[in-house]
Amino acid sequence: MTHQKKLITVVGPTAVGKTALAIRLAQHFQTGIVSADSRQFYIELEKGTAKPTPEELASAPHYGINSHHITDYYSVGQFEEDALGWIAEIHQKSDYAILVGGSGLYIKAITEGLDEMPEIDMTIRQTLQARLQNEGLPSLLTELEALDLAYHAQVDRANPQRIIRALEICLSTGKPYSSFRAGKAKERDFEIIKIGLTMPRELLYARIEARMEQMLVEGLLEEARLLLPQADLPALQTVGYQEIFGYLKGEYDWAEAHRLLMRNSRRYAKRQFTWFRQDASIVWWEASQWGEILRGLTI
Repeated sequence: MTHQKKLITVVGPTAVGKTALAIRLAQHFQTGIVSADSRQFYIELEKGTAKPTPEELASAPHYGINSHHITDYYSVGQFEEDALGWIAEIHQKSDYAILVGGSGLYIKAITEGLDEMPEIDMTIRQTLQARLQNEGLPSLLTELEALDLAYHAQVDRANPQRIIRALEICLSTGKPYSSFRAGKAKERDFEIIKIGLTMPRELLYARIEARMEQMLVEGLLEEARLLLPQADLPALQTVGYQEIFGYLKGEYDWAEAHRLLMRNSRRYAKRQFTWFRQDASIVWWEASQWGEILRGLTI
């Protein structure tokens, strides 16, 4: 089936140049951009999320930036519904829309759809959140291993909310979370074109560290200090804030916080690569190959 409308999806690791490419594409096709970055939704997370600058935001219509507060409950399913609406709005004016981000599950929600999940007992979620604070992540991982060995083997261990989500499904239904993950893609009424950006690892890591240093110069530490009373919120369980919260709580000194910021940012990029490399439909380009990318889109 040939669709007149197209969704150009730009993915890849942090700091690889996704925002710059998305804006260039949006300007070329005179269209809008939907963000699929799971932290750029939040108004309060300004210094540690590499949001587009005011100038970049003004250069093309953007959706999904500063759309929620950190106290809001905003699920991937809600994002799927919102983003499909934004894409439909863009497609009313243009044959192209741009989707950009490094949050793999959010990209998947739009390009493939999410599996239907059962209702869960909210008291179970509250209990698991309390256990996370009191017992730590290893206890929850041990229980997930016992209840769903298959998902335990693949879950992102740096993402407590994914682990809690799987456990609450297991405990609410008595069935493994993985049994609800059918993996069958939903039909969309637009063509999906996937562009992956990459660059040599040493260069990428240098860019990641330079970006983190710039975030610190621009006030990431001060922002984290203001957010410390809300550090347990799901929106703040993310690289860039958690490392500083540990320092602010007196768990280690600033030198260790700085080391963790750099290390965990590099590890996050590696996990992003691992996720996206599993998708054979992504066409990979060096971030500098603008001409080749454009020719590939317009042939």
